[in-house]
Amino acid sequence: MQGEPPVVVLRLGHRPGRDDRMTTHVGLTARALGADRVVLAGDASQARETVADITDRFGGPFEVSLVESGLSTLREWDGRIVHLTMYGLPIQDIEGEVRAAHREEPLLVVVGAEKVPYEVYDRAGWNVAVTNQPHSEVASLAVFLDRLFEGRELDREWVDAEREVIPRASGKRVEPAENGTEREVEGGADRDAGTRTDPGAETGSGGTTGTRGDAGERGDVNPE
Repeated sequence: MQGEPPVVVLRLGHRPGRDDRMTTHVGLTARALGADRVVLAGDASQARETVADITDRFGGPFEVSLVESGLSTLREWDGRIVHLTMYGLPIQDIEGEVRAAHREEPLLVVVGAEKVPYEVYDRAGWNVAVTNQPHSEVASLAVFLDRLFEGRELDREWVDAEREVIPRASGKRVEPAENGTEREVEGGADRDAGTRTDPGAETGSGGTTGTRGDAGERGDVNPE
């Protein structure tokens, strides 16, 4: 978040074809909930393309990068490290300590994919659990970032966006950010024939966005 030491999310490992959707959601969650950058380790070019496309369309600042080795990123990090794992200490017991450290230093937040090497547990300043139960790394990341920023990330301002979602009690409304031309969508039909829609994309419940899950297809995210 602007005005604070950087928060970088490291997605440690990626299995092409199997993890495309999950890795994409790690990147989108990092962007939406206040992180400054996501680092994707492995052959995650499809996920990188989707996150970069969403940043171009809906604003930043946010960066997404690819590295061959997540462990190299971990070893070279100059700052504090949090590893999100169900085996860690409860987040409610240590969130204040993590927040205090982040006021002074950059923070690397590590989420796993495949089996996490012991080195990650050892190098982390905190191994943090969002409950000690099996669930999604995306859920853990979302809860952690919200606790870290204490809700401030929900009010952040986005710059250089092409589109803007206008909150509504019902229905859906998106405006091009530059010229303010309105577009309303009901039942999946775009009323502005000149504005592109992505009929192949999925939309989650409650108006949340999803990605195409087919392996090898670009993970486009469609807010309409």
